[in-house]
Amino acid sequence: MAQLALGTYRCRAIPEAAVRAAASGAQWIDTAPNYATGQAQTLLAPALAAHPALRIATKVGYFTAATGADAVNAGVLTEDQTATGHSLAPQYVRWQTGRNREQLGRDRLDLLLLHNPERAHSGDRPALHRAIREAFVVLEEAVTAGQVAGYGIATWAGLEVEAFTVGELLALATEAAGGRHHLVAVQLPVSLVMMTPITQALHGRGPLPAATGAGLRVMASAPLHGGELPGIVDQELADLIRPGLTPAQACVLAVASCPGVTDVLIAASGTPHWSEAADAVAQPSLTAAKLREITGVLASP
Repeated sequence: MAQLALGTYRCRAIPEAAVRAAASGAQWIDTAPNYATGQAQTLLAPALAAHPALRIATKVGYFTAATGADAVNAGVLTEDQTATGHSLAPQYVRWQTGRNREQLGRDRLDLLLLHNPERAHSGDRPALHRAIREAFVVLEEAVTAGQVAGYGIATWAGLEVEAFTVGELLALATEAAGGRHHLVAVQLPVSLVMMTPITQALHGRGPLPAATGAGLRVMASAPLHGGELPGIVDQELADLIRPGLTPAQACVLAVASCPGVTDVLIAASGTPHWSEAADAVAQPSLTAAKLREITGVLASP
């Protein structure tokens, strides 16, 4: 069964949520330098200092206007390059890696993810793959320097539209490292709305089996689809998933039961919501047959 991790995207009270996650035994917190209008990492720093066993996953790619201005002042981006609010330029990746470490108060980041790399060179796969490989070179350097333990990608649509595949990412990492690489994780949306990874995995296809076969950590983002799913899933469907669960719990359990998923990111707004999700992942996993039944019902007209 997958584990519950704190996702700070859409999280309203980040410091309190981090303390709550640590107290519950959660191992991972996921964040990014552009979350909470650029304040998420500094808000997390005290909780990380108080709970050194917490592992932190952060990102590089998106940036706020203020961070973009700082990058220009540091000479790592031009003003024109900041127009999109996103960059995989090697010099920016290197600079933001150091900035992440400073803001989080960690000498070494447990996991650093390229944030929606599909945003770079949209529609031009060769150029996109070159940009990813060049960013991976920087991240391999950071691993060698002891600044990063491992890296990966956090994508919204890149794997679904096949801007890249898990196999291609592994090949790019191997090229970047000149051999043994440190690509260790992928993060992607998995939910009863964005069901493609689930239905593919049930047939042994798609990114989840590929990631599992390579030994990668798979972090499922947006399991409640931005908080919308509990209002869409009625109690009848929740009871089909597992009698006695709330709609939110049923949705979380379905994602946690998906083959290949190792972590489910929850941006719990309060202790009751976190406890509800924790109770869901403590349930026995749904069988593949049950997941097929659920996805079949949802796919029906």
